[in-house]
Amino acid sequence: MTDFNVAWARAQFPARAQEVNGHPAVFFDGPGGTQVPERVIAAMCDYLVHSNANTHGAFSTSRRSDEIIAGAHAAIADLLGCDADEVVFGPNMTTLAFALSHALARELRAGDEAVVTRLDHDANVAPWQALAERGAVVRAVDIRVEDCTLDMEDLARQINPRTRLVAVGYASNAVGTINDVAEAVRLAHAVGAMAFIDAVHYAPHGSIDVRALDCDFLACSPYKFFGPHTGVLYGKREHLARLRPYKVRPALEELPGRWETGTQNHEGLAGVRAAVDYLAELGRLCSPAATTRRAALVAAYEAIRRYERGLIQPLIAGLLEIPGLTFYGIRDPARFDQRTPTVAIRLAGHTPRELADFFGTRGIFTWDGNYYALNLTERLGVESTGGLLRIGLVHYNTAEEVERLLGALRELTLT
Repeated sequence: MTDFNVAWARAQFPARAQEVNGHPAVFFDGPGGTQVPERVIAAMCDYLVHSNANTHGAFSTSRRSDEIIAGAHAAIADLLGCDADEVVFGPNMTTLAFALSHALARELRAGDEAVVTRLDHDANVAPWQALAERGAVVRAVDIRVEDCTLDMEDLARQINPRTRLVAVGYASNAVGTINDVAEAVRLAHAVGAMAFIDAVHYAPHGSIDVRALDCDFLACSPYKFFGPHTGVLYGKREHLARLRPYKVRPALEELPGRWETGTQNHEGLAGVRAAVDYLAELGRLCSPAATTRRAALVAAYEAIRRYERGLIQPLIAGLLEIPGLTFYGIRDPARFDQRTPTVAIRLAGHTPRELADFFGTRGIFTWDGNYYALNLTERLGVESTGGLLRIGLVHYNTAEEVERLLGALRELTLT
């Protein structure tokens, strides 16, 4: 592995040229959606100019659409370590989860159970709570408030022989905690239940191998890993073939088409492939020996992980020195392998929105609120007072940008 070339990575993202009130823009809003490389923009534009047609036609633009869609499936298959026909595209992860929920409901009996957690984005909670309409019992796993980690003992207690589905996030989009999803999958399978993993927040930061994880379903969103606004669902082939999705009658029965309702976002899928290829090129720069796209992607994520670790250490250390600041989540450097570079804070005397406004006028983009992790902000007792301020880094951020944010916070506490 060679050193991570952050200058090369930053040069790929044209949005970085923006300024706010004379300040260069700092994008610490990654958990809500990352910026995209130039090649993603170019791929989407090229599709609209040269291939803008619906699928399966007997003419050139339609055939190019078919090729682009197939290429996107193959790219995500390399990203997740699965086969292309196990990749389902949709408008977003939330819509795909609800579609799967409706299909699962057809097989449930009254008294069957689903397990969710208080740490998750509501897109990995509400679709499974909807199963209660078919008589299912939905159980919620608690968290350890002191470090915002999932209570794995409670998870084991909640799973029982009546459990049919266990839904767990790979990483928290609010506080950055990386969950022991392999253990969650093991516990689910031990009672014959299926495991659904929400990897939306984890995907920009770490390599995913669905075969090694042995999960039944996994969802992610390309706009969180440098692509356009689309959603991805991985499903084991046996489940995608057996379950009956709701679809129009003329739609194909073959995988993955039986799950991809309606016309897909073709230009978005062109951008998805370009986003994956961006990550693969980054990986080849860091590991020239990588001979396949999958190997290059694994190398990219290893380089990203090491680089982001170098950002999170000074960020958290600096935040903990701010008077009146409350920090939520893992703060011990020895445990940073259990978190992403996403942190959540509150500052005495200021609401999260006031902090976000303060940073925004200085060109530093952060998020305030609950980020749809409603169960978490309620459990922490901050929902009624504005939630949290979230600072979310990705690999196009720098140590200098971290210091800009810390400097602004110090300035605010001295006024």
